[in-house]
Amino acid sequence: MLLAIDIGNTNIVLGLYQGKKLITHWRLATQAERTADEYGVIISQLISYSGHRGQQISAIAVSCVVPPMLTTTQELGNKFFNIDPLIVGPGIKTGMPILYESPKDVGADRIVNGIAAYEKYRDSCIIVDFGTATTIDLISTKGEYIGGAIAPGLSISLEALVQRASKLPRIEVVKPKEVVGRNTIHSIQAGIFYGYVGLVEGIVQRIQDQHGGRAKVVATGGLAPLVASECSCIGEVDEFLTLDGLRIIYERNSLQEVKVRAQT
Repeated sequence: MLLAIDIGNTNIVLGLYQGKKLITHWRLATQAERTADEYGVIISQLISYSGHRGQQISAIAVSCVVPPMLTTTQELGNKFFNIDPLIVGPGIKTGMPILYESPKDVGADRIVNGIAAYEKYRDSCIIVDFGTATTIDLISTKGEYIGGAIAPGLSISLEALVQRASKLPRIEVVKPKEVVGRNTIHSIQAGIFYGYVGLVEGIVQRIQDQHGGRAKVVATGGLAPLVASECSCIGEVDEFLTLDGLRIIYERNSLQEVKVRAQT
């Protein structure tokens, strides 16, 4: 079985694959100060509670945008599963040309999302990832990563608003009944929610206008179902896009390894 681990700034999403099938998944809070032992115990217990054993894990694939977590992930892979994790980065076969001015600057999660989306649609696509940052990326009809836009995520925008405006309360992010709020809480909810709907629709439309206007639009990330419900430009929400991308990358690298061994 493959253990796919997507480490973001806010959450760690884990998925357990049997072949191409996602058997189960979990979401943890990202805490860089936690040790490999702590994460190893937590993940081992989650696997055990799902009815499987750590010994059944034959491979680990990792996407990480939190540099301090890289060493932690490598250590827990070796110590708890006796596996050297495949970490998406330079030197890893992805099968996707990166047309960014500096390819190494592209976040691993953005590449992984692009690979999964192109594998699914085999055509030009735009991926909207509602994470700590909101990223909107374009993949060409040839399966090339073109580039994209990065905006502050919905949650950190709300946090900044509350911190800098002392009289404004902390609120739950929900879809408001009306755009015009009749009290402070509803007004903040309207501004945050519909502000992000407008941000996504505006950027996606400009990308479509500049690049032919026919790209499939897919959303992922924790807040995708909430915001996408009002975004007319989003065609599909795929909660497990990043995990599927990690599975695909693992398969491509495994195949490459087999070919190299056959040649030698």
